[in-house]
Amino acid sequence: MANLKEIRNRIASVSSTMQITSAMKMVSAAKLKKAQDAITAMRPYSEKLTELLQNLSATLEGDNGGVYAEQRAVSKVLVVAITSNRGLCGAFNANVIKQIKNLQDVVYAGKKVDVIAVGKKGNDGLKKTCNIVDNQSGVFDMLTFENVANIAQELMDKFAAGEYDRIDIVYNHFKNAATQIVLTEQFLPLAPAEQTETTTQVTDYIFEPSKEEIVRSLVPLSLKTQLYKAIRDSFASEHGARMTAMHKATDNATAMRNQLKLTYNKARQAAITGEILEIVGGAEALNN
Repeated sequence: MANLKEIRNRIASVSSTMQITSAMKMVSAAKLKKAQDAITAMRPYSEKLTELLQNLSATLEGDNGGVYAEQRAVSKVLVVAITSNRGLCGAFNANVIKQIKNLQDVVYAGKKVDVIAVGKKGNDGLKKTCNIVDNQSGVFDMLTFENVANIAQELMDKFAAGEYDRIDIVYNHFKNAATQIVLTEQFLPLAPAEQTETTTQVTDYIFEPSKEEIVRSLVPLSLKTQLYKAIRDSFASEHGARMTAMHKATDNATAMRNQLKLTYNKARQAAITGEILEIVGGAEALNN
């Protein structure tokens, strides 16, 4: 009977865990809808702004793209690691940490690589192997464009001051609720526009004010929007990954509970059969 009691306790424990994972799945599903709508509505604006800025910068003569377009020999690199403040979301954070370690050990081997963590999980996972210069995990407490713009302005100031030659952003790109793709985007210097058949066609535009002034006013806005989009993308991916992970955990807990119930019933039947055999054997002994 001690064995039966142990199985009953395990069934109760698994059932309690299943209720928790099911509740977390429902919460993440509710939050995912809002986060998904936000990033879906923002992507066209961000992509068009970046495309406009790149095409406009490509038509400028000489070094008129500003300090943010200055191409330097890469010796000092800053990587912005965008993760989450909470776990229980599968390999969401581990994939970003793995990608940053690959950048440090392979892509930028022999160069100075510093990391700015946006998310507690990234800070905890990288602090032993990477040089973390700042932790901006508090931005998720109130995720607004103004708060992200302050972080982007710090990155631009560091690049303009010559502290770093290149700044990259590593985050999870939201594809759908079940799929997140780890991306490494170049933040600074500004990436040149890709030459295609449409971009090589020359169109005569009249600019007011001058192209140089337009570029210099659009660059800070474009960079702030790019970082905000990346954090929003990661935020939606986090809820999608957590919803998927909790869905699988709930399914696994259900299967384990069913198996434990089957084991419990078999053990209970064996115990009852043993007791019946003892009663029958005792009765036969008394008759003899």
